[in-house]
Amino acid sequence: MLARVANNLFWMGRYIERSEHIARYMHVNYFSSLDAPHEISRSRQFVLRSMLRMAGEPVPGEGEELQEEEVLYKLALDPSNPFSIISNVRSTRENANSARDLISTELYESINKFYHFVLKYPVDHYKQKGLYDFSVNIIEMSSILRARIRSTLLHDEVYAIILLGVNLERANQLIRMINAKYQDAKEARGSYGDTFSKSFEWTTLLKCLESYDMMRRHYKKTPTSLTTLEFLILNPNCPRSLMNCLNQIYNHVRVLDNSFRYNKNSTAFLVGRVRSEYQYKYVEEIEGNIQQFIDGMLTNLADIGTQMENEFFHY
Repeated sequence: MLARVANNLFWMGRYIERSEHIARYMHVNYFSSLDAPHEISRSRQFVLRSMLRMAGEPVPGEGEELQEEEVLYKLALDPSNPFSIISNVRSTRENANSARDLISTELYESINKFYHFVLKYPVDHYKQKGLYDFSVNIIEMSSILRARIRSTLLHDEVYAIILLGVNLERANQLIRMINAKYQDAKEARGSYGDTFSKSFEWTTLLKCLESYDMMRRHYKKTPTSLTTLEFLILNPNCPRSLMNCLNQIYNHVRVLDNSFRYNKNSTAFLVGRVRSEYQYKYVEEIEGNIQQFIDGMLTNLADIGTQMENEFFHY
């Protein structure tokens, strides 16, 4: 396989996962704000700022009012914004086109359907009342794409490369969501007697990552900052946790590099090193300095991505 084609498969997986996470974050935060127990989280400005923060967009100063239609359009259907959902979906299809002979017809057709749905979605309808319909369809179509990847492709190098992109992006989006909700929880602190550790924002974070029900089943109590961070970062059985993503990345890297020789410059060594650091971590260490954890993990994930591209996709 050409390195260029492998790189396209890797980024196809990343763009699929990125599109879904942006859509789910917008959907959950926008509609959960109707049920928020404290005043500040009911503020639409609060929700819009949180969306921008998660997507990596500049957040205006406190006194500057955001226009709801503009923010929602910018994050979803603005073709000039490289981080919008439509830009990610377009990139997904472009990368799939370049690797057409390596993926199944079923997967390609689902990607094509995904692309045309987003491209033809009426902007006026979306701005007025289409966020629910649009975001739900993006979430469902992304799930279908992942199912097509798992059920129609040979579980060989092509599959491993795509899943490397999916899991690396999932880990990256997880940390971005934790960062956004951490900032939200700090801003919402004190509203209606609420505290940081018991903020409603931790419940919202779990719902953004489709992990609320399983977290409640696991701990059998209302989410707190400690239990939420432990579940989403350290629990290897949570499919969207950081540890699960790192384990998946390590396993898929081993498909491409099964030498098991000592090489501190290899991707497998770097992933194993990061994974081992958090395998035996206490959640109290993380909660004690969440911002340091967020910054450090974003750097680690960027380093893993760079190392991966240099080792396997350089052309």
